[in-house]
Amino acid sequence: MFEKSLTDLIRGIRANKRNEEKYIAQCLDEIRQEVKRNDVDIKANAVAKLAYLHTMGYSMNWASFHVVEVMSSPKFVNKRIGYAAAAQTFRKDTDVLMLVTNLIKKDMSSNSYLEAAQGLHGLAHIVNADLGRDLLPDLMIMLNHSRPYIRKRVILVLFRVFSMYPDALKIAFPRLREKLDDPDPSVVSAAVNVICELARMNPKSYLPLAPQLYGLLTNSSNNWMLIKIVKLFAALTPFEPRLAKKLAPSITNLIQTTTAMSLLFECIQTVITGGMISKDGQDSDDAEALLVKLCVSKLQLFVVHQDQNLKYLGLHALGKLQPLRPSVVLEHKTVIIQCLEDSDISIRQRALDLICGMVTKETLIPTTNRLMKHIDTPKVWSADVGATPAQNVRTASQPNTAFDATYRSEVVERILKICSADMYANVGNFDWYIRVLADLAHTPGISVSSKIGDQLMEVVARVPQVRPTAVAVLSKLLYELPPVAPSSSNASTSVLFSIAYILGEHSSLLSDALETLKNLMHRDNVKLDAHVQSTYLQSILKIVVSVARAEDWETVAEVVSSAIACLLRFEMTADLEVQERLLELLKADYDHVRTELPQLFDGALNPVAPKAQKKVPVPEGLLLDTPTSKKDQLFYLPSNSTTRGKDAEIDQIPIATLDFDLRNVSRLYAMIVN
Repeated sequence: MFEKSLTDLIRGIRANKRNEEKYIAQCLDEIRQEVKRNDVDIKANAVAKLAYLHTMGYSMNWASFHVVEVMSSPKFVNKRIGYAAAAQTFRKDTDVLMLVTNLIKKDMSSNSYLEAAQGLHGLAHIVNADLGRDLLPDLMIMLNHSRPYIRKRVILVLFRVFSMYPDALKIAFPRLREKLDDPDPSVVSAAVNVICELARMNPKSYLPLAPQLYGLLTNSSNNWMLIKIVKLFAALTPFEPRLAKKLAPSITNLIQTTTAMSLLFECIQTVITGGMISKDGQDSDDAEALLVKLCVSKLQLFVVHQDQNLKYLGLHALGKLQPLRPSVVLEHKTVIIQCLEDSDISIRQRALDLICGMVTKETLIPTTNRLMKHIDTPKVWSADVGATPAQNVRTASQPNTAFDATYRSEVVERILKICSADMYANVGNFDWYIRVLADLAHTPGISVSSKIGDQLMEVVARVPQVRPTAVAVLSKLLYELPPVAPSSSNASTSVLFSIAYILGEHSSLLSDALETLKNLMHRDNVKLDAHVQSTYLQSILKIVVSVARAEDWETVAEVVSSAIACLLRFEMTADLEVQERLLELLKADYDHVRTELPQLFDGALNPVAPKAQKKVPVPEGLLLDTPTSKKDQLFYLPSNSTTRGKDAEIDQIPIATLDFDLRNVSRLYAMIVN
């Protein structure tokens, strides 16, 4: 008679913070004794305490049978405790579930609608395939219950039954369809909800319901039910094109009359995705033009709304409309650009997507300059499409909010995307674009720096007229970008590779080759990635050759001497390719720097298609798979050797793909030493 109540248990746990586990263990011992008592009230109290401890991580699986005992109590208060504990702890494989079939059936058929509702509530949480099969006939009967409250609950429970016992859908669907004509609006709303959820998996199967749903669309005033119906029609229209024309007047009326922003958005979404708007106005009529204008005007209300969620939805819907009617979205460019200043990054991202779809040849430069203000670059370039490089001047950017690296990376990626679209079709002034890429290279902490370098190399290779400007800008950029360690996320790590390559290939265009050479041989360059170092070494040789052609012999001798001294700094680099290129440079015959070395770099380097190499025939007598010397035979085995997998099909098998034995390792070591 002095058992702890649930309230006492909670107070005791709070009062024993230092010895909580010990106190709970003591309470569990008491609960184990209480559930064995014959008094159902005491058992119900014990189960309530167990359910609370279960939320703290203590298992109560051992008490499943006692939960069923409490569920069978004639008192509704105790029964509710039992059902709540079952919903919280029972799983599909709980062994006592077979005992609750008749119990739930009895509660669902009770004269008390509260007990019937409690049984339905418990079934929704613990139903499995066996319970769904056994109780489906009872649920079908309860669809005709006199109380709408019960009919509504039965419909919702049926959805859980369908998910666990799919065969029930074929049996119960005709009765579920009847509930769309139920006199009670809450029952109809429940039926619509269940049908909408079912239609997500296979919308085409629910096309026969279109007439009934259309009747509800035109006659109902329940906004939440109308939202569900409109979303369902959006899924059905792709399977029945005639449905779009039938729905257009009703959807238009809802857009014009509703004050609910949620319903308004779903109607506009359905118009855009449901085929009611033709692409680029093809085969459109006056009614469709008015519908498009109406939707865009309503979406503008979303975009300028103070609520951030509505603003995001408006931009999202405009993004869906843009591929269909880009000119209509372009009319609201000013409002969309203003969203770039929003503090919410998700809104800025949606605005970026829209702006990228609006760019034309005329708007590319102002749009790019506007975007560059959002990446914290020190300057932005302004240029006229027809201007000469000398007329293109730098203008200081306005102070802007510091955005995070993720957003800056997205902005840079959008700039690269809109400028390179359709093979740079919108770029009328490549001198301007080279300067833009140089500015982007200063952006700290971005993840798309490799794309900047790729576009630098691509533009310089494809547009010969831009090479003088590119060499001038990049030679200055080489000085401005500090060398960084490979672990750094600075954009310069990837861009420096492209800069060094371009300056080396077009070294004859350098205005101050000696200064560029000095920057390439800076002592801090040994911190760079290995592939960047190897490119630096190659470019150093090309620039030395270029200097030798233009300068007097004393200057050339001084340059060669300082170059060799600076190259020795790369000796500590562990990368094999860097060491190989360094060795080639140190062994080069600089006595003939003006005669023989220039021949290595004569001829224009033109861009080659990616698949062009496959079209080049192999010259007769060229054996690509034959070792060039006896020492090289160590790395190859004849194709008739015992190999594994697909390697047996190759004429010469690299020994690296096979298992080494001690003799091969010894031979390899001896060759390296000698």
